Amino acid sequence: MYEEDQSLRKQIRDVEAEFGRDSKEMKAHWAKIIEKDSINLIKIQNILDERGWLGSDVIGRQGNSTLFLVIQHSDLEIQEKYLPMMRDAVDEGNARASSLALLEDRVALRKGEKQIYGSQIGRDPETGEFYVSPLIDPENVDKRRAKVGLGSIADYVSN
Repeated sequence: MYEEDQSLRKQIRDVEAEFGRDSKEMKAHWAKIIEKDSINLIKIQNILDERGWLGSDVIGRQGNSTLFLVIQHSDLEIQEKYLPMMRDAVDEGNARASSLALLEDRVALRKGEKQIYGSQIGRDPETGEFYVSPLIDPENVDKRRAKVGLGSIADYVSN
């Protein structure tokens, strides 16, 4: 599931560079991603609903990351359902605080709020330029990022 989630996403830049952002090839690539995401979500929901958020000690670091990634790439309703479970998992040492920060930011933005950690990048639909999505208290974002194990916003944006 991890490989399915990440491999198609790693190809996005190449597909876009070769065929264009609005091409039929790009749309087909996104359709593949959406299909894999929906299959993975069914599997992950079964795990989470039956066993809870499993730590790296049970399913390994990559397995633990997979739980997060599949929820991160799902719709708002699913994210909100599992957000409290992930918060508890972080408190219990079964999930990374940095991953939780990304999920918290994505949920906040989808609810029309500002993000806390600056992890979500937007893209201007006309120019294609990337930007940091709206952020609470930007002057202190690096302090918040450091507390959860994320690097500086400047380093993040440069990537």
